[in-house]
Amino acid sequence: MTESEFHQQVDDTLEQVETILDDAESDLDVNLNNGILTVICENGSRIILTRQTPVKQLWLATKQDGYHFDWDSDEACWLEKAKGGTLAERLQEALHVQAGETLTFAL
Repeated sequence: MTESEFHQQVDDTLEQVETILDDAESDLDVNLNNGILTVICENGSRIILTRQTPVKQLWLATKQDGYHFDWDSDEACWLEKAKGGTLAERLQEALHVQAGETLTFAL
């Protein structure tokens, strides 16, 4: 994946997540600025997605843990190889634990 393709994939993913969260009937505060997506839960905890260009990864920081995702073109999704799972799974889990929200992502 070229750097340009990486940036486009991350931009598309962050915009998809933002749209899903904005469309959800919830008390989540969602901000997407300069390639950083921050979700502020009603209890004040945060979920943060950031691009890491040097390693071509998308990082997810949650109250429980941190995850580093690589784009898998064969599976057409972001995969976390060290701990296992997809971005969609980890994001759904974090939103349920931190905000009590049950949302479905197809990323």
